[in-house]
Amino acid sequence: MPTVPKKVYERLVAGIKQFQPILVSARSRDVNEADTVTIIKDMLADVFGYDKYSEVTSEFAIRGNYCDLATKLNGVIATLIEVKAIGLDLKDQHVKQAVDYAANQGVDWVLLTNGMIWRVYRIQFTKPIQQELVIDVDFSCLNHKLERDIELLYLWCKEGWIRSVLGDYHTHKQALSRYVLGAVVLTEPVLDVIRRELRRLSPDARIDTDEIKSVLVSDVLKREIIEGEKADEAKKKISRAASNALRAKSAKEAPPSIPAATIPDEGAS
Repeated sequence: MPTVPKKVYERLVAGIKQFQPILVSARSRDVNEADTVTIIKDMLADVFGYDKYSEVTSEFAIRGNYCDLATKLNGVIATLIEVKAIGLDLKDQHVKQAVDYAANQGVDWVLLTNGMIWRVYRIQFTKPIQQELVIDVDFSCLNHKLERDIELLYLWCKEGWIRSVLGDYHTHKQALSRYVLGAVVLTEPVLDVIRRELRRLSPDARIDTDEIKSVLVSDVLKREIIEGEKADEAKKKISRAASNALRAKSAKEAPPSIPAATIPDEGAS
């Protein structure tokens, strides 16, 4: 996780202390969506560091539709924010609505919140458009004394956004996804390592990588990890990375080109 600057850390701690009782009170009163939006705008400023007059836009229009809020940095929309009433459970259709907004605008990030729950999604511009949940925080459960909780909030702060920490966190999370790890385990280099270790344990056993792969697929790895759309995408990603590494290695090992010798013209003076 990234290192949080001291001033930002102190602001996040103060923000948790300030807004947790406000949110609890708002939920007990079952305030409507408009009042929830007001609280969210205050949190964007007081907790996350955005200027609510110049960097937070209300009722952002997208092709005739509106999302509740948007953050804007240097004149560019950074995140679209869909707000629901604090007493309303966030559901799949709420995510779809926000994702559709982002896809129409070409925005990579969407925040869905009811004040208590904050969910940040990365939009994947595939066909069809998809989204990946990157952050899922229950603000009422945060502990201002836990560094991990502060670091999690920092990912979506203005200061963190400027330093691209959310994108870095997403990349790190993708690398450690169960689909990627499952695909990596089934690659030939890893299977070779497993075979070597098994032969150390049982020198007389004749074990090949196909047998190891078969056992991993049938008895060790869950089917949902190695089959399906996400698993296929992980395999493609690993294949592309391997191809890029091979090309880079070949280019590095290729002998330098030697210019052809120039034969002087005997008739030249």
